[in-house]
Amino acid sequence: MFQYRAVLVRLRQGDTDREIARSRLMGRPKAAALRALAIERGWLDPAAPLPEDAAIAEAIGSARRARSTVSSLEPLREIVARWAERDVSGVAIHGVLRREHGFAGSYSSVYRMLCSIGKNRPPEATVPLVFAPGEAAQVDFGAGPTLFDPDARRPRRTWCFVMTLCFSRHQYVEFVWDQSVPTWLGCHRRAFEWFAAVPERVIIDNPKCAITRACSRDPLVQRAYAEAACGYGFKIDPCPPADPQKKGIVEAGVKYVKGNFLPTRSFRTLADLNDQARRWVMEEAGVRIHGTTREPPLERFAVEKPFLHALPPIAPDLGSWHRVVVHRDCHVQQARMLYSVPFTLVGKTLWLRATDGAVSIYEDHRLVATHARGRKPGHRATVRDHLPPEARAFFAQDRAWCANQAAAIGPACTELIAWLLADRVVERLRAAQGVLRMGSTYGAQRLEAACARALAHASPFYRTVKTVLIHGYDQQPLGDHANREPYASAARFARDADSLFHPEQSAHH
Repeated sequence: MFQYRAVLVRLRQGDTDREIARSRLMGRPKAAALRALAIERGWLDPAAPLPEDAAIAEAIGSARRARSTVSSLEPLREIVARWAERDVSGVAIHGVLRREHGFAGSYSSVYRMLCSIGKNRPPEATVPLVFAPGEAAQVDFGAGPTLFDPDARRPRRTWCFVMTLCFSRHQYVEFVWDQSVPTWLGCHRRAFEWFAAVPERVIIDNPKCAITRACSRDPLVQRAYAEAACGYGFKIDPCPPADPQKKGIVEAGVKYVKGNFLPTRSFRTLADLNDQARRWVMEEAGVRIHGTTREPPLERFAVEKPFLHALPPIAPDLGSWHRVVVHRDCHVQQARMLYSVPFTLVGKTLWLRATDGAVSIYEDHRLVATHARGRKPGHRATVRDHLPPEARAFFAQDRAWCANQAAAIGPACTELIAWLLADRVVERLRAAQGVLRMGSTYGAQRLEAACARALAHASPFYRTVKTVLIHGYDQQPLGDHANREPYASAARFARDADSLFHPEQSAHH
């Protein structure tokens, strides 16, 4: 009513309707109507007091509204109201009405009815959460800029990790390539080291890297994150599903980073991006007057710091847990790297714990294997004792082993094995292993004699040694062949007809 009282004052002063309209208090027609009403009620008498607002309102009456028509959607109001209670969008409601109820009106009709239904709902009341110093920190991810990843050799989107202390609003900001469990744990470690302290509890959303099953009352925490909470001494406080308002402080913090830090800067690499973010937090974000607390976050952080928990004397060994299956090659795979386990566990599902420097593999709670962690995809870590016995024997009997075993048997065996291993066309390691294994059946002395006979006949092959031992030719004298040079004359190739069908006799003659 203050406009009407102001116009009455000006009317008493003798202003015309045009002058009142020029002052933008009221239009000329309306000022003329008010002048007539004031003359009728005696309100222009300078000696009389101005009327009260209630009297002016009663004299003017309620504003006239345009005559409205009944909407064609009115018979379907109950149906629209039910969908509105379930937060169905107006576009979807309009489509269903046209498709199933024969509604021919426009979307504007649906929008007007949704507005009228919303006005009848009681307003939602909310209470801001207030935190004591050191009580809590809130954590969230936000989308960051796209940068070139030298490892992937392509542009990739980054993610902005933000941890905000709820009392002081002091922040830790870090940009990362992904939201994996190791990244999540590493960001927490660096955030606590940034603050040089740990809050009482950490309020988070329900990301898969932290919560494996979201639930308002019984959430299931990721095993690695639970270990980190025990190591640093903070409590995990996940928000109820679909209720991000419970961590509105960090939500606003992420929005502040995206709106005030990213738009005005350019970045060469991820390291450059994080360097600039750390300087921005200390030089700009930390010294600004915060919109809610009306104090600089760094000043409030100095007050909050004594109430935070101290860092543990030794940083916890943070590791991520993974369910892995043992393949037929006695290895498990994690991050495209292979680690061996005992062959008796082939086909079983195990737990793998990966830290920065090591990989530990467990069957339930029993440690079955430990390896140094690989650094690049394709890495394979194999412990020979994890392989089956036959595989261990094969890999143990390498070239050096064959040479040592042959030297222990005799010079003829040494010469034959050296000839087999020196072949430049065919790999004869299995043949050398087979020759040496015959020593366990026939003895070292007979094997040495068989090798000598095979060399004498210029046939240093596995099959020749085996034939000599099977038929006992090693126990017969070598004769003249022992002193004859191989290929000394063409007489060696002059065989009788019987030797063509019984080649084994050539080793005897």
